[in-house]
Amino acid sequence: MNRPAPSSNRAFNTALTTVIVQVGCLTPIIILGFLFLGQWLDRQFNAGPWFTVAFILGAMPVSVIVLFLIVNSATRRLKSEKKSEISPKEDSASG
Repeated sequence: MNRPAPSSNRAFNTALTTVIVQVGCLTPIIILGFLFLGQWLDRQFNAGPWFTVAFILGAMPVSVIVLFLIVNSATRRLKSEKKSEISPKEDSASG
């Protein structure tokens, strides 16, 4: 059986936890930031709820894009770590 090394599994779990925490913290920060910005603009321009509604609707795609960027970055980092773990083993086996 080919079981992953415990250090490799630990690195994966750490990266996964990091991604979950980043997404879990950044999503509400983005939404609340857009909410308060919309409310502030509504008060400044006496525009009713229109800025708030527009900014809340705009926060949704922004948070999805940030989610994608975080996951993409973590995936690239894990792949590069996995390649660096594999290449020294291959070099020692061939030599």
